Amino acid sequence: MSYTVLWAPAAEAELASIWLAAKDRRPITTASRIADESLGEDPHSQGESREGTSRIMFVRPLALQFEVHPADRIVHVLAVRLMRQRGSNI
Repeated sequence: MSYTVLWAPAAEAELASIWLAAKDRRPITTASRIADESLGEDPHSQGESREGTSRIMFVRPLALQFEVHPADRIVHVLAVRLMRQRGSNI
């Protein structure tokens, strides 16, 4: 059974900002799509646990903080950050 992935407004705004600032937007688009699909299919096996119910997931070049709510079958993406890489043109 799949989960619904909901992005907090602040996370959506940060993703948009990252995408708009990127020299090459394809990696951002691909990473966000992969994150959405992975979180929707099996969020409990994604990423690493953090304090409380929060988890963090790395899909280069993005890092996403999220929470899983199994009773509601919902994943909330709380924040997204760009992971900078040496020599990257993102």
